[in-house]
Amino acid sequence: MKSLIILFFFSISFAVTAQVTEKGKIKIEELPGVIIKRVGTDFSIYIPDNNPDQRVKMVEEKFIAYDLGKDAEGFEEYLVVMEVSNGSLTATYNENGKLVRVVENFKNVKLPSDVIYSIYRTYPGYSIVNDRFLYTQEDGDIIKKQYNVKIKKDKDVINLVVRPNGEIIKER
Repeated sequence: MKSLIILFFFSISFAVTAQVTEKGKIKIEELPGVIIKRVGTDFSIYIPDNNPDQRVKMVEEKFIAYDLGKDAEGFEEYLVVMEVSNGSLTATYNENGKLVRVVENFKNVKLPSDVIYSIYRTYPGYSIVNDRFLYTQEDGDIIKKQYNVKIKKDKDVINLVVRPNGEIIKER
């Protein structure tokens, strides 16, 4: 009985420590691609973003659950647009019903902690005025994944392009 309790304790402690990295943060893993449906020999692949904003996640989940059905038959391309108050997700399907392109554009989203930390570390004294999340993928490959962030300090305004890992790509 004691060995069973000790085994149980070690398995719990192992499971907890497996999620913590060296810095003490929880490890964030990229989500795998979701196969939405099979179209002949092709697969419609959508790679959802690991965005911390629940409104973005909600739209992505509704998109994954969306069934194109026979609506796309007879058209060269079929466009699906899902809109919410702060942005939209637009998907293009080909004549066979295969997902070809997805464009997500959301404004004033909850920024990842790496993005916030990087901005405040690089630009002390500045505050974030507004932001925009842009995400594009084609044929299951991520083309663009970035945050356009406007920061301000007194009358000085800077526009930044930041990757989700906090890397500042451009300053305008």
